[in-house]
Amino acid sequence: MIRSRFTYTHTLYASYLGYVCQAIVNNLAPLLFLTLQRTYGISLGQITLLVTLNFGVQLLVDLASTVFVDRLGYRRCVVAAHLCCALGLAAMALLPELLPRPYAGLLVAVCLYAVGGGLIEVLISPIVEACPTEKKDAAMSLLHSFYCWGCVLVIALSTGFLALLGAGSWHVLALLWALVPAANAALFSRVPINRLTPEGDGMAVGALVRSGGFWLLALLMVCAGASEQAMSQWASAFAESGLGVTKTWGDLAGPCLFAVLMGTARAFYAVFSDRVSLLGFIRGSCVLCVGAYLLAVFAPHPALALLGCGLCGLSVGILWPGVFSIAAGRMPAGGTALFALLALGGDLGCSSGPTLVGFVSEQAGGSLRAGLLAAIFFPLVLLGGSFFLRRRKTE
Repeated sequence: MIRSRFTYTHTLYASYLGYVCQAIVNNLAPLLFLTLQRTYGISLGQITLLVTLNFGVQLLVDLASTVFVDRLGYRRCVVAAHLCCALGLAAMALLPELLPRPYAGLLVAVCLYAVGGGLIEVLISPIVEACPTEKKDAAMSLLHSFYCWGCVLVIALSTGFLALLGAGSWHVLALLWALVPAANAALFSRVPINRLTPEGDGMAVGALVRSGGFWLLALLMVCAGASEQAMSQWASAFAESGLGVTKTWGDLAGPCLFAVLMGTARAFYAVFSDRVSLLGFIRGSCVLCVGAYLLAVFAPHPALALLGCGLCGLSVGILWPGVFSIAAGRMPAGGTALFALLALGGDLGCSSGPTLVGFVSEQAGGSLRAGLLAAIFFPLVLLGGSFFLRRRKTE
């Protein structure tokens, strides 16, 4: 049979590439925020809405997936997810030029690729968790590190592309990136995929939401997503408009450094998971996260502020996969519903974090420093919640 040529190693490769695809849909548009603003006359509030819509739609997909993923199966859903990403990226390049209102075209494109991004977040982690591998927490951290390497790839290649061909070539750039999820859809149609739990054995949504331990884990996921994306989504604009550096250097020293250090933190834990306490690592990361935000906001020199952006990436690296690993270990019967609802919480944070930054910045007269300062709320809440997590012993 054709499928016999593919093993679970190929499944892992497809999963890694899946997180690269999610990195593309989450990070390409932020690199173009100021270009879109200048090209189409879009306000800061409208730019903020694009971020909110992206993660808001992902949130709705996370919620809906608890109903249809187990019925349709992982394979159909993960292939559809990648096709939605490809269509959304292509639509971002084409629809603003085809529709009478360019902003409407951007909204449609964001909705399309957000559906794909939401499904990827729900599906990839349980697909890897169900693979016959050892050291599940290390495997989860390594998996999520590929989101970071995807961010680096998107930022570095996109920055180089735009620097060589000019900002007006962004339409071609979006079309080229659309080829990646299209190719991965074909790969996922062939690789072996296991279920996380036997059919009918996973916890129902009702049972999960009645658990106090689940709600605490969900709160930590909200704060993890917000801590990460509040900086990630605004780092490019902050570097260019708030710090006065050029777009090329701002993207490389801001969001690119952020992604490199975030991936480094995840890879570090994947290698040294046997020697490092996951909960202790999360707490130390929360403290570093607060310090990184404060450095970015109050540093007297742009180079130090950009260092703060990068250190924020190092600090948030373990938060999302760490909470996923804790949840999978403490609620092993959670199944697809657990991962879907935790992804929902994470995407709620991914939406609320950048939205808070944008809202506060607009109220402060366009000062992104004020918005980023407000974002330290999230790592502080996560730090406090981690101590309650230990007390509850949700195992």
